[in-house]
Amino acid sequence: MANVKQKLLFRNKDVSTVINTNGSDGSLEKPGRLNRQKEKVNGLTEKAQGFGKPLNDSLEVDIRDFLIDEAELHTYDDLTKVNPVTPSTVLKCLQARYSAKVFYTHAGCTLIALNPFQPIPHLYSLDVMREYHSAPQPQEFKPHIFIVAEEAYRNVQGQVEPMNQSLVVSGESGAGKTWTSRCLMKYYATVATSSQKSQNTVEKIEKRVLDSNPIMEAFGNACTLRNSNSSRFGKYIQLQLNGSQLLVGASVHTYLLEKTRVAIQAPNERNFHIFYQMVKGATDKQRLDWMLPLEQDFAWLPLAERTLEEDCLQETMDAMINLGIDEAKRAQIFRILAGLLQLGNVDFSLASEEAQPCDLEGHSEGFLQKTAALLQVPLDELRSCLTVRNLRAGKQNILKPCSRSECTVRRDCLAKAIYARLFDWLVILINNSMCADTSMWCNFIGLLDVYGFECFLLNNLEQLCINYANEKLQQHFVAHYLKAQQEEYVTEGLQWSFIRYQDNQGCLDLIEGSPSSIFSLLNEECRLNRASDAKQFGVRLQKELSDNANISWDKFSKEPHFTVAHYAGRVSYQIQGMMGKNKDPVPPELTCLLQKSQDSLLHSLFADGDLESEGSRGHSKVITVVSKFKNSLESLMKILHSTTPHYTRCIKPNPDCRPLTFKREEVIAQLEACGIVETINISAAGFPIRIPYCSFLQRYGLITNYRLAAQMNRENSPEINDQAVLGPAVKDVVNVVLERLVPNSTLSPDDNNDMVHCGRTKVFLTQSLLEMLEDRRNRVRSQKAFCIQCCWRRYQQHQRSLRTRAATRIQAGLRSWRVRSEIKKWHKAATVIQTKWRRWRAWMDALAEAELDDAEDFMEEESCVLPKMDPLLRERGSVQLDSIQEPVMVRSWPIGLAIASAPTITVSLTATGFQRIMTMMACLKIPFRHDEYKVETNQFEQGVASIRAQPRGSIKMHLQRSPLLYADRHPVHKADVVTGFNQILLEKT
Repeated sequence: MANVKQKLLFRNKDVSTVINTNGSDGSLEKPGRLNRQKEKVNGLTEKAQGFGKPLNDSLEVDIRDFLIDEAELHTYDDLTKVNPVTPSTVLKCLQARYSAKVFYTHAGCTLIALNPFQPIPHLYSLDVMREYHSAPQPQEFKPHIFIVAEEAYRNVQGQVEPMNQSLVVSGESGAGKTWTSRCLMKYYATVATSSQKSQNTVEKIEKRVLDSNPIMEAFGNACTLRNSNSSRFGKYIQLQLNGSQLLVGASVHTYLLEKTRVAIQAPNERNFHIFYQMVKGATDKQRLDWMLPLEQDFAWLPLAERTLEEDCLQETMDAMINLGIDEAKRAQIFRILAGLLQLGNVDFSLASEEAQPCDLEGHSEGFLQKTAALLQVPLDELRSCLTVRNLRAGKQNILKPCSRSECTVRRDCLAKAIYARLFDWLVILINNSMCADTSMWCNFIGLLDVYGFECFLLNNLEQLCINYANEKLQQHFVAHYLKAQQEEYVTEGLQWSFIRYQDNQGCLDLIEGSPSSIFSLLNEECRLNRASDAKQFGVRLQKELSDNANISWDKFSKEPHFTVAHYAGRVSYQIQGMMGKNKDPVPPELTCLLQKSQDSLLHSLFADGDLESEGSRGHSKVITVVSKFKNSLESLMKILHSTTPHYTRCIKPNPDCRPLTFKREEVIAQLEACGIVETINISAAGFPIRIPYCSFLQRYGLITNYRLAAQMNRENSPEINDQAVLGPAVKDVVNVVLERLVPNSTLSPDDNNDMVHCGRTKVFLTQSLLEMLEDRRNRVRSQKAFCIQCCWRRYQQHQRSLRTRAATRIQAGLRSWRVRSEIKKWHKAATVIQTKWRRWRAWMDALAEAELDDAEDFMEEESCVLPKMDPLLRERGSVQLDSIQEPVMVRSWPIGLAIASAPTITVSLTATGFQRIMTMMACLKIPFRHDEYKVETNQFEQGVASIRAQPRGSIKMHLQRSPLLYADRHPVHKADVVTGFNQILLEKT
């Protein structure tokens, strides 16, 4: 009731006003969508009037008080803080934040992203990524898509169950889902590859993950009425992480490529980007190889004169090179694409005769020749396959010419089949280039980017499947958050009043239910071996599904159709052509033709392409488009249910993609369609965090008692999560954290705290209390880690001291052993030296004795001639030369040889005149300087005096005795060696 009143209060406002950031007004350019929104507004108003009660006056006062201060509205980062929560207050806050160029806002468990429709480079820079990644609490920062990415990444790091994460990006076409997914991939490629280990491998994976985007967008995106880069297929990207939470690989799963766009483009829409890239970015050589003349026009390339940012061939080429697609494969890919463009220019005319195949119009013969040359198939067989149908009647084959329309259908079918197979081959190639082995990764983060909700003037099977996928995602959101959460509150004993929300289960039952639904009836019609009739199928739908309130029919419409009430609005689908698209048949002759292609790539694409066509004869073997899409979507939903989801709602502020333009009726329709207001109400009143008792104590039990955690791990009781067993321990942990927030605060069993509630088996927490628990846990872990580090350091220090003492003892023992060894060597060497010395000295003594005998005989002969000298002078070794009568011949052999032999000899000479000195030097016949001694004189301190000449005056010579017993210590034979009698004379002096 309150929700209906809130809607009525907003609807009484002027919702048709268009407000932009400059304060100017505008008007909608799409009357069809405005009429649908007005119908929705009128329906809600009539529904609210049925209650017959006036609006609550207090609610009006609260809204008026809240909106009176518009300058502060842009400061609300989280819409759960808005009070009261109504569509009007939520819209005003989003509009104020959009005007302030703030494009992200939290809405409980969901992040709302408003598309600015202009580049905001600084918002997604590498510095911003690192800032959010390194922040202790990213939630304290401004709302950003990186907060959602970091929360999922930290859940993987913290091993929070379920460890695998999924980021669901939803919204209408043009709301910014592709850009958001691209930012998420860039973020993970940056923060999950920060390790320095195997840096080359890490950079290779990061590069390939990012390079997969340009290829997928070039071959799978197109310009539509609502978006210039609309994804025409769904994709789920798994980023594979190893045990260290590093990116080691990725894989891509695709869903329902809109291959009909290759041959059929809606008015004012374009074909896939890759064709425009080829036509606009090809070089002259490439144009020659691809047979694309510069002046040629192509029927399948509407709006070719329009230039978009996505029309960049070089970026796609670089991405192919980085993914390992060699030049030969690239050439084959583009030749096949060029062949499809030439095939689109082939037109048919009526045959001249009724039984003959259709002719080609005008220049179509040349286009067909180019097609055959580019696809490398026989020209005649190609013409025959397009114009003649092969019918099988029993064992015979009957050739039947096709009508003009049938020829066109077969041409389009050939193009769609080739492009779809080529797209699937590229996806497989991308996965092979960057997917890691299953043994290398243990967790993943999934990014889901699917086509948004679509509603055009003409809607067919493609739009039905796309909107069905959005219905499934909306149901996942409702089942996971809105419905399951409230039911869990009641089950766990919380005092909770249910908040009304829009459940789309009835719409899903209409589309996929059993036994009768749109899909089941459509598949049954396609399995019948008969021509399809749109009117007959419409009558059957009306008969089988008239009881469902979500389907209706316009009785005044001439074309067969049905209208489905989706969660995002009512959409009318045309039945004409729906059965043919669901069958999606490929004539066997076309498959055989492509298998004969000389192009190795094209041949490999259809190597097993005849399997489905062979099974088309049996009803049970027919696999329709709806069946394949439903099965793939169910497998996707299983993955989403097994992971922790993170929701991002992309909002399109205006239908014209104008920068910074905010249209209120456009935004409020999207907010109501995805249940944002209900999400905010539940998030504000409930507890987004739910943890079982066992898991809670395993993670936070260390805050109070380690032994409690150990006891809990040993517990095998089935009541492990029962409140009576573990409830008191949980309350103790919570009270420790609450006491820091509010002193003397305790949690009683019957207390309904705003931040925490202990249910029967789980603990319900708010995000703020969870952050406090994590902070407290981190501090306790830091304290325990500090204690462990202290004990470890003390142990290490003790071990180091023991090792030091042991090493000292070992070194001392080694040194003593080495010293003893050296001393022993020295003793042995000294003994050898002494032995040699004594032996040499004995030998020298023997020589001296022999010389002494000869010298004594010589002295006896001279003693009779020479006068006697003073004994005192002889004893002192001095000679008084002037006392000897002239001429006196003083033999120099005793003194000269003694001087030559003594190591240190001091000679003191007393003489006058330069002539005496020169005479003594000449008489002594010894060099002025010698290597082993010097002769010092009184005149010039250094020199040698001679005693052979007869000097005038007195000369005193003092000979100092050598410290050694013998002058020559080395027993070698030299010319200047003095031995024998000279040694004896030195000893006697």
